[in-house]
Amino acid sequence: MKAIVIHDKQDLRIEERDTQAPLANEVQVNITTGGVCGSDLHYYNHGGFGPIQLKEPMILGHEVAGRIASVGDNVQGLSVGQLVAVSPSRPCYQCQYCLEAKHNHCLNMRFYGSAMPMPHIQGAFRETINVLASQCVVADGLSSAEAAMAEPLAVTLHATKRAGQLLGKRVLITGCGPIGALSILCARRAGAAEIVATDLAENALTQATLVGADRTINVADDANALQAYSQDKGYFDVLFECSGAAPALAMGIAALRPQGTIMQLGLGGDMSLPMMAITAKELNLKGSFRFHEEFKTAVELMRSELVDVKPLVTHTFDLSDAEQAFITANDRSVAMKTQISFSQ
Repeated sequence: MKAIVIHDKQDLRIEERDTQAPLANEVQVNITTGGVCGSDLHYYNHGGFGPIQLKEPMILGHEVAGRIASVGDNVQGLSVGQLVAVSPSRPCYQCQYCLEAKHNHCLNMRFYGSAMPMPHIQGAFRETINVLASQCVVADGLSSAEAAMAEPLAVTLHATKRAGQLLGKRVLITGCGPIGALSILCARRAGAAEIVATDLAENALTQATLVGADRTINVADDANALQAYSQDKGYFDVLFECSGAAPALAMGIAALRPQGTIMQLGLGGDMSLPMMAITAKELNLKGSFRFHEEFKTAVELMRSELVDVKPLVTHTFDLSDAEQAFITANDRSVAMKTQISFSQ
């Protein structure tokens, strides 16, 4: 089978890998669609991010869906031919955090396409993969492209849960890439009364409007556009910071009302914080990392048509054009979510 392998920054190759029969409790999935994530781009552009750097070749990818090709012993509820969204989250279920139902903090997590441990955890951008049956969520009624969006949607669902009550709240979202756009969808579904979104790219802001933002602001055109929201100690109740950029965080904090909540999703490396403002306003700073049980919820929301992710998929490339997919995903002036088709 063919797989998309990163060797170093700007060194992406399509290579052959062996295929094995599924073991007990496993299913073999023929991957049909994979979405290029921001972390995939970090590996492609820079060889990693922060202290997490490639030390050996690694198959990329963790936003995938496909059809079951075969099932191993003891598998129930899944059958050959079914379309499934494949969760890349594989906790051990035995460590102290798993036993506390904090599976996203598993001490022995094996998350697809991650260079955090050594040896690296190989990813899911491959034509065929064997996965645990528990990783599969049946996605009947969805397209393969939609099913592959379950992972980033689960990320934002987890953040929305961490943010707390959003009913009737004013929400600011800084950074309108895929995670920011999905955060808009989740905040609206959770009952936010007003959503304002900011970004540097006009294309991203257009997408933000399509998925429900009430107002968008291009801070590249007007760096002071949020100042009006900073009067009288602020306007917004909740900030979803999805850019990972310190200036965006600082502007967002200035626009938050006292005792508001900062929900940090963007991963751009360590950032300096305006601690005086956080302290004086009594702001709640929360992080959000990955997901677990939200993956199934993401599929269910899409299947029930309560969340529509279709407008966010802007580009699809064949496996043979994988590098062009990464180049396009890098261009925020044209792309939102770029996907790769693995279908034969």
